[in-house]
Amino acid sequence: MRARYGVPLGIAAVGAAGIAYAAGFEVRSFRLRRVTVPVLPPGMRPLRVLQVSDIHMVSGQRKKQRWLQSLAGLRPDFVINTGDNLSDPEGVPETLDALGPLMEFPGAYVFGSNDYYGPKLRNPARYLLERASGRHGLNGNAPVVGAIHNPWEELRDGFDTAGWVNLTNTRGALKVAGYDIALTGLDDPHIKRDRYAEVTGGPREDADFSMAVVHAPYLRVLDAFAADRYPLILAGHTHGGQLCIPFYGALVTNCDIDPERVKGLSTHKAGGHRSYLHVSAGCGTNRYTPVRFACPPEATLLTLVPRD
Repeated sequence: MRARYGVPLGIAAVGAAGIAYAAGFEVRSFRLRRVTVPVLPPGMRPLRVLQVSDIHMVSGQRKKQRWLQSLAGLRPDFVINTGDNLSDPEGVPETLDALGPLMEFPGAYVFGSNDYYGPKLRNPARYLLERASGRHGLNGNAPVVGAIHNPWEELRDGFDTAGWVNLTNTRGALKVAGYDIALTGLDDPHIKRDRYAEVTGGPREDADFSMAVVHAPYLRVLDAFAADRYPLILAGHTHGGQLCIPFYGALVTNCDIDPERVKGLSTHKAGGHRSYLHVSAGCGTNRYTPVRFACPPEATLLTLVPRD
């Protein structure tokens, strides 16, 4: 009996332990990652940018709220929110409360699909099928039917009231430490709301520094930003793969970017130009898949320094 069933039972025990770790510990094991990016013009002093992404707030997530509030202690020069703040139609007040201390700093934001629409229960294997077929979100798939609409207008109004700049298919600017920081943003490419024609033209020549912001790092968007010579692009959406294999990495990205660049700092080349790309793994999950493995939730403090 032992010889026959010992190995399957052992595998089952290891699997159960892995699920318990992913759902009970790692998904709440919030981290701050620090990255240095050489993108500023010579002579500028370093700037510290806090990127928060994919919060996916569900009402009652107190630990996540306290952790987000604590990030204000970093005293960043400015904050960039790359979307997917919600995973609960009732989560707007708690999201604004969690981000309240950060909204004391200059900031800007874009939205993701989960800010507009509530999540739906789906088979996780569909992400593997979408990767194999090259279809993600509304990019090649049928339109969503019966979607739950989140109160994104309330979230937008809260950010706007605090002075954060709305970068939905538009340009904006921040005054930071005496510098004029120009920002170009797009609405979420995952649900085909991006309108690059409305922001084309490249960085502002009279700004001290320009950067690009988008929720989902689809290649068509990265190509456009890089070809227009933006030195830095910030994105989120991927959750870093969310369920990763140790020493291997992510299996899926939920968009058409390659798994090697699913999170962290990399580069993207298009039109003969190269941009730095930072993809945040985010600090939350869809409420129906509250697990992370080998991919802890995070925010990132990027220190921008002069390029060589």
